[in-house]
Amino acid sequence: MAAKTQTTALFLCLLICISAVYGHKTRSRRPCKELVFFFHDVLYQGNNRNNATAVIVASPQWGNKTAMAKPFNFGDLVVFDDPITLDNNLHSPPVGRAQGTYFYDQWSIYGAWLGFSFLFNSTDYVGTLNFAGADPLINKTRDISVIGGTGDFFMARGVATVSTDAFEGDVYFRLRVDIRLYECW
Repeated sequence: MAAKTQTTALFLCLLICISAVYGHKTRSRRPCKELVFFFHDVLYQGNNRNNATAVIVASPQWGNKTAMAKPFNFGDLVVFDDPITLDNNLHSPPVGRAQGTYFYDQWSIYGAWLGFSFLFNSTDYVGTLNFAGADPLINKTRDISVIGGTGDFFMARGVATVSTDAFEGDVYFRLRVDIRLYECW
């Protein structure tokens, strides 16, 4: 009789655990907000101080701070303060700034890790959106996590799909950032 009671108790416990895992309501997977921005990165090259929006602040022993390290920029750490625009024109009025860092972390291919914020202070948006994640540059599009925000983007969560919209050697690149927020307050 005791074995039957233990088997019944075990079965009920298993049933409760399964219903707890699979019995929850699934969330809608449609974004609550979708946005598209461009940010423009002009790397300091030793002679473009007035136009530069990014600078190499650390490099490997064989590198220097006015040119990307070879091979694959490995070991370079860049800090940036880039304008954000609504279109792909660098000279369009900025709606905010992209501020943060990226570092090249792969020895055999172009790849970076990004940690940055979009800071908005315009008539359309006020607040910040925060991003972090790997950026495998060889892929046409890359997904970066949206890990929070303030103001209009308070506690935002989602995904930013990043694609390189323009690239001019080591001096300039423009990223298109398609943002889909799945948690909006």
